Amino acid sequence: MGQRHELARVMSTLARNLEAETNEEETLGAVVQTAVNTVPGVWAGGITQVHRRQVHARVPTDEVVRKCDEAQQELGEGPCLDAIWQHETVVVDDMNGETRWPWFAARASELGVGSLISFRLFVQDDTLGALNLYGGHEVRFGEEVKTIGEIFAAHAALALSGARYYRQLSEAMTSRDNIGQAKGLLMCQHDLTAQQAFDLLVRASQQSNIKLTEVAAWVVAEHENPGGASRPQSN
Repeated sequence: MGQRHELARVMSTLARNLEAETNEEETLGAVVQTAVNTVPGVWAGGITQVHRRQVHARVPTDEVVRKCDEAQQELGEGPCLDAIWQHETVVVDDMNGETRWPWFAARASELGVGSLISFRLFVQDDTLGALNLYGGHEVRFGEEVKTIGEIFAAHAALALSGARYYRQLSEAMTSRDNIGQAKGLLMCQHDLTAQQAFDLLVRASQQSNIKLTEVAAWVVAEHENPGGASRPQSN
């Protein structure tokens, strides 16, 4: 009962701290560090994300975590990748005797990793990555650790999905504002209607093979700093 009470207190504190975080890295870092400090037998942790077949280590608490993710990228195998692609939770209790990913296991053992547990981060059917917690050679992850880790994984998944939503919303608002400003500038500069100004932006985007939002941003930047705006790159 005392341990459950302590976990409830930790999660309550974490939730309050997350409300105050405004940066995605800070939010994820807080979740991972609290998990490392709370889950029995864990000495390091981090989040693995895969984007366009590239493995990215996020908020690692130790350089070993980053090196393990780099090894999985290089070797194309590992528990963190399996957690993302195949399972909800992957447990490695003895890295020296691990046979599912022999090349990765050998590399991880050399780095001092004795055990590892990876939790898939997901919101409904949308997989976002994996929360990975690293233990020593004598650590065995039982059902209690799985339960506690899944709670932290849920927090991390919500933080990731929330941060992504707000980032996409912010980007959409910025794009809309840039397009609106660019239209207004073109209307004044060339005596165009709103529709004609928008059509001009669309044609410039198509002919230059550059995204409409980037063309609009360039028009605004060129107005603010004539001759000094960097030309956007084609797709």
